[in-house]
Amino acid sequence: MTAPTDLSDVLATDPFSRDDIVRLLRAEGDERLRLFRHAAAIKEQHVGKVTWLRGLIESSNVCEKDCLYCGIRAGNRNVTRYRMQDDEILEAVRFASEQGYGSVVLQSGEIRHAAFTARVSRLLDAIAGIGDGAMRVTLSFGEQDEKTFREWYEHGARRYLLRIETSNRALYARLHPNDALHDYDARLRCLALLRETGYQVGTGVMIGFPFQTDEDLADDLLFMQRIDVDMVGMGPYIEHPDTPLYAHREALAPVAHRIDRTLKMVAILRSMMKNINIAAVTALQALDPVGREKALAAGANVIMPNITPERYRNAYTLYTGKPCTDEKPEECATCMDLRIAMAGDTVGYGAHGDSVHWTARMAKEGR
Repeated sequence: MTAPTDLSDVLATDPFSRDDIVRLLRAEGDERLRLFRHAAAIKEQHVGKVTWLRGLIESSNVCEKDCLYCGIRAGNRNVTRYRMQDDEILEAVRFASEQGYGSVVLQSGEIRHAAFTARVSRLLDAIAGIGDGAMRVTLSFGEQDEKTFREWYEHGARRYLLRIETSNRALYARLHPNDALHDYDARLRCLALLRETGYQVGTGVMIGFPFQTDEDLADDLLFMQRIDVDMVGMGPYIEHPDTPLYAHREALAPVAHRIDRTLKMVAILRSMMKNINIAAVTALQALDPVGREKALAAGANVIMPNITPERYRNAYTLYTGKPCTDEKPEECATCMDLRIAMAGDTVGYGAHGDSVHWTARMAKEGR
């Protein structure tokens, strides 16, 4: 069967094939704009022109992993390590509640230890007492065992973000050390465990890193559709000089290409998975001052304003050029209102902003 060549025919196809996605990733000019308009219309129909806020708390940059692309990797000796105190984390959650955010994200480097598990459970219990228990919590603490995932769920966590970074097994091996701590299949098992537990499951990929092709990106989108994720955070790869992958920067896609592919990935995924939550990630703003607004216009519906205390932000450097490191949380909050309005959305204050996809899935499964 011959693949459709007219963009309208491609956009009318359901489901998209790998060739269809590659065709959309390479759309230029008016066709590119048509793709974005198509995604915006789907967003409005299925999730509404509302942007949900997730107050991001980068609770620690201590990490056991040594991923070859990440600035807080265990092997980077140029990082000033920190751990926020419990009262600092809870104060940030209170700030989010006062600002009308319906959700916070607790994120850190990856740690697997009984004391860490217990600490997170205590924090979840304390968060449940803030704002009459109205705060929805997303965790992003990397790979954990089934017992830990279930314990945190029982203490109130309802969302979990675990990015795959690439669905290509060979590329995954090029992004990670070859040892048991960085196992592709372990990542997949964790994503499956999160779904079984009942979490809103989030994942995502880096876009435009060395050696990656459009075909790889198409496979990434098909992977996310196949495992039936509820939320996605994917953004452009940004190099960090204190990482092994930096040695391959000559093979890096140009900045304009990385921005373009990220926006198209958002638009295509919105077309494929119409009612999931898709984040307009901060890394876009690092490369384009209005990158997040462009992502919202292309189908994203979540923004994560950074509410980490200012003194810690420069130490949580996954990549270079991270924006807003010198802003106070209240300045960041005001900025978000303006940015979201520029994209033509309203702000979903005082609501959890759960994934419509997850709500429908849980109802179907009788949970």
